Formats: sequence, C-alpha cells, structure tokens
Amino acid sequence: MGYAMKDRSLVKSFRRTFVMILISGILATLITYIIAILLYFGIQNIGKYPENFYEKQIPKIEAYIHEKNTDLLYVRGESGLNSIIRGNGIMYQVLNSDCEVLYGTYKERVFADTDKLIDKINTTFVLKGRFAYIVPIGNGTKIEGAVILLYKLGNPYKNIRIIIAVIAMLSPFLYFIIFTRLFSTSLVKKINFPLQLLIEASQKIKEKDLDFEINYQSDNELGKLCTAFMEMKDELKKSLFSQWKAEQERIEMIEALAHDLKTPLSVIMAYSEALTEADLTDDEKLKTYLNVINGNAKKSSNLVMQMQYTSDLENANTNSVLRNVNLTEFLEKKISQYRFQAKQKEIDIVLNINSDLGYVMSDTDRLERILDNIFSNSLQYTPHKGSIKFFVNKENNKIVYEICDTGSGFTQKDMDKAFDRFYRGDKARSSEGGHLGLGLYIVKKLVEQLHGSVIIKNTALKGADIIFWHPA
Repeated sequence: MGYAMKDRSLVKSFRRTFVMILISGILATLITYIIAILLYFGIQNIGKYPENFYEKQIPKIEAYIHEKNTDLLYVRGESGLNSIIRGNGIMYQVLNSDCEVLYGTYKERVFADTDKLIDKINTTFVLKGRFAYIVPIGNGTKIEGAVILLYKLGNPYKNIRIIIAVIAMLSPFLYFIIFTRLFSTSLVKKINFPLQLLIEASQKIKEKDLDFEINYQSDNELGKLCTAFMEMKDELKKSLFSQWKAEQERIEMIEALAHDLKTPLSVIMAYSEALTEADLTDDEKLKTYLNVINGNAKKSSNLVMQMQYTSDLENANTNSVLRNVNLTEFLEKKISQYRFQAKQKEIDIVLNINSDLGYVMSDTDRLERILDNIFSNSLQYTPHKGSIKFFVNKENNKIVYEICDTGSGFTQKDMDKAFDRFYRGDKARSSEGGHLGLGLYIVKKLVEQLHGSVIIKNTALKGADIIFWHPA
C-alpha cells in the first residue's frame, strides 16, 4: 500500500481519484479526436473520390473484358476480373450464350433467354436497387456470352468516415467507464486492506480471542478507526478481567458466608432437636417455640446448602457420571416421595410416561437434584387440593420431561429472568420463596451439564409449565 494513500484522508483520496479519472479521460479523448480528424479528412482527400466512383470504373473494366474476350468464359478468367474491379461496390456476373451463370459475385440469374440479353447490351438499367451494365463477349456478330456489371453511386470511404465519427463521439463515455473502473479498483484495494483487518479482528472478538494486533498505521480515517478498535479491544480486555476478578471475589465471599453460617446453624439444629425430643409436655409453649426454631434453622441450613451447591456448580468441571438405569422405576420411586410430601396439601401428582423408556445411560444424581428443585417449587405454589402433572416421553433419542402445576404461573418478568441467579420474582412471593431463586438457576446448570436444555412457560390454565430434556 502506498504511503500517499495512507497519509491522505478518504475524502481527499476520492477527490484525487475523480480528478485523475477526469484528466485521463479528457487527454485520451483529445488524442482520439486528433487521430479521428486526421483519418477523416485524410480518407476524404485520397484520390478525391466522387459519388460516381464505381461508375467511372466501368470503361476500364469494359476494355479489360474486350481484351480477354472469350477467355473470361472459363473459370480461369475469374481471378483477373476480380483484380481489375476495385472496392466492394461493384458486383458482376459472367454468362454463357444460354444466359446461364458461369461465375461471379452476383449469383442470381438475370435473363431467361438470349433475346432479352441482346436487348440490354451496351445499356444501363436498374436491377434490384443497383445500376446494371452489360458488356458482350464474342467474335464479330456472334455473342458467345456477356458480363453484367452491377454498381451503386457513392463514395467507397463514406461508411468508414461515419464509423470514425461515431467512435469519436462515443470515446468520452468509453474512456470515462474505462478509467473509472481502473482507478476505482485501485482505490478499493487500498481501502479493503484495513477493512479486512477489522473484519478479522471482529471475528477474533466473536471467538473470545483478545490476543491480536491490527498492523495498520495511518493518519486517515481508516487508520483512526483501527486505532480506536484496538483501544476498544484493550478496554474490553480490562473490563472482562475486572468482571472475572469481581466474580471470583463474589464466589469466594459466598463460599466464606456459607462456611461461616453452616456451623452455628448446625448447633441450633442439634440443640433444638434435642429439646424437641425431651419430655417437655408440661410446657407446650416452650415446645412450640422450639419447633419454630427448628423449622427456621432447617430453612436457613437448606439455603446455605443451596448457595454452597451453586458455588460448586460454577467451579466444578467434572463430567457427568452415567449409569445404566431403569428410568421408569427411578421416576416412579421419586414420584412416590413427592406424593408423600403432597399429602399435607392434598395435592394430586400424576405421572404419565408416554413410551417404554427402558434402561438408559443417565446421571441420576444430577437428574434427581433437577427434579427435587422443580417439584419443591411446584409443591410450594400449587394451592390446596391442586394437581401436578408429570409427563415423560422419549423422542428422537432424547428424554423429554414436562412438569405442569395449577399454581400461579410465571409473570413476563419471570419469563425473562427465570434462570438468573438469586432472582425470586415479585415482592409478594419473594418472602415465600416463589417458583424462582437459586432453584431454576441450579436446574439450568445441571441440565446443561447433561447436554440438554430447559424452558419455562405457562399452561392454558395459567399454571407453571417447566420442560427440560437430555440425550437418552
């Protein structure tokens, strides 16, 4: 790439290209005009050809015919006759005594018999837009054949002059197209070089590769764009590093918080359970208080365990542990556990397996935790005497699970942020736990570790509907 282009702005480069196209086109046009004028008048003045140029050749051709006479009735005379006729404006035809065409540049038969031929000898008549003149061939009074000469009035170089004039008139447009293509191609190549570097750099950023450099230095707009792009890349790199560092600090904080809360909560649970099991029937109020302590301690412990498990999910890179399991039996066993929990609210749980699942390779630990999180929310928000329907089906070598309840369903905000960490829905439900929170965040992470996907929506009756799948 030339330094001139790199030091000029794009506006100046475009202007310079336009000026070069204009100057080159004008110079080429002037040269073409000069050559055209010389050719035009040069051809016009060669021999001072009049309009009857071809007619004036007739006497010379006629004398040649009389000289060769009957020799022209043979094919060997054709080359001589062709040489004596100048230009393409004259056509001829050699006939025998029966008016049959022997040879010539005009092939169509003119006369049907000799009498008609004799009537036209040494006369000029019009034949299909041309003047025709007949020169007889023979000895004495006997006519053995004839030569018909056909010609038009006009200058033989007239068409050439017209072509020259047309070319001269069109030359400015032709040169403008040619030079525009030539100079614009050169300009585009120079512009494309930094643009291609920027495209490649954008692709690297898309691939999360920030270790690259754009080797293009210039004072023009493209150079400034490349510099700005590099500055943006450096700032992005710093920002991502800061985010990563902040995330690591947050994870460490959660781990420390979970560790610090776990011990006192374990003590509370141990002492409250001991007091609950003791003989305190004389003081029902004390027992009620201890039950409240025990219940809240369990809730706190579960929250801490959930936070700690979330942290483990983010840090762990372990692969799934697959086992060959009878999935139908596994699911029926899990549903029996959930039905026991649902008895208190008289919630009906229906398991519908639409196909023979048989034995499949699956990580049952992850699958069990996924179902526990989903059914925990469904049991909490399904109203008294409500229902939860659990559909399982095998489709295209994958297992699809769908859990539908008759609870309050999801709001539009829930739909957008359901799988965000620590999102707990609106304030009215946040105090109660809601469908969301860490539960669905953990579900999403676990499903992804099983190489599957999860979505949420509402049923036709506005209840919550959670669908997830994983390969069979």
